[in-house]
Amino acid sequence: MSGVTLSKAVKQYGDVQVIHGVDLQIDHGEFCVFVGPSGCGKSTLLRMIAGLEETTDGTIEIGKRDVTKVDPAERGVAMVFQTYALYPHMTVEENMGFGLKMNGHPKAEISEKVGEAARILKLDPYLKRKPKALSGGQRQRVAIGRAIVRGPEVFLFDEPLSNLDAELRVDMRVEIARLHKDIGATMIYVTHDQVEAMTLADKIVVLRAGKIEQVGSPMQLYSDPDNKFVAGFIGSPSMNFVEGLAEEGAVSVPAFDGTKVSTSVALPAAGQKVLVGLRPQHLLIEPASEGAKVDLSEQLGGVAYSYLVCPTGERVIVETKGEDVPVSDGTVSVTFDPANAFFFDANTEQRLR
Repeated sequence: MSGVTLSKAVKQYGDVQVIHGVDLQIDHGEFCVFVGPSGCGKSTLLRMIAGLEETTDGTIEIGKRDVTKVDPAERGVAMVFQTYALYPHMTVEENMGFGLKMNGHPKAEISEKVGEAARILKLDPYLKRKPKALSGGQRQRVAIGRAIVRGPEVFLFDEPLSNLDAELRVDMRVEIARLHKDIGATMIYVTHDQVEAMTLADKIVVLRAGKIEQVGSPMQLYSDPDNKFVAGFIGSPSMNFVEGLAEEGAVSVPAFDGTKVSTSVALPAAGQKVLVGLRPQHLLIEPASEGAKVDLSEQLGGVAYSYLVCPTGERVIVETKGEDVPVSDGTVSVTFDPANAFFFDANTEQRLR
């Protein structure tokens, strides 16, 4: 079994600690995505698993084997980088089989493994081509194929789609999801794009400043975030946050004409500030003589986004369906179903439950 276990993993560069005692269990066959803003430590953590970064403290196990101090080549992992790193003078077939050739594998075995990888990735027609004759998406498939032929226990992807245009990114997301389904290997994938995380992952690990904020399935993180950071990071467009004031069993929301939201969550003392989180699709708007001002509306076809400025100065985004989009500089009233509201401590930003 080729699961991955991190126990109190730490990474320091001199006096600067960038990974802070991470504990994580990735089961065999899981597609796990590390997601978070730039500088959160997701690529560093992946490189620690690969052995490309030394682990300062703690342990890393792959398939129940402690690999913390093991050479990268002996860890049973294969890494796909953001850059394709293909040899320009070699054909697709030669690029994919080069690692096996250098390790002295027989030609027949190399040919068989390259052929199988090419079949999985639909690269059969391109085996005799050189990288310059391929599109960006095809080159990335070759890089993935090079990893497949090694037969690793764990695949590691470090933002592999960042260099592709929007359409190719969608195509390659589908390709990688299909690859995981076909071969069933453990995969760990790093991205800053939460859409990639939501569409690919069995398990998402949300990182911030070298620490894990929350681990769960895409829908667990979307529907039950532990804190404001996770709530705002998972979901597109991001969740709206406005200030509320705690009352007895309710929260009043000045941004929405003082609307009172009854709730059973444990609130702070009356009069204390509470952050109220609402997703754009959960806000309802109607033309009104008073209320929030429509700063801008974007019509994207079947869906539209309206950017509102509330009387309090707070800004929110509202998602609407169809063609009935409020005009810029218009005024609207804003309502919502209290069942869709999330509440967060204004100081710690932790979810109130």
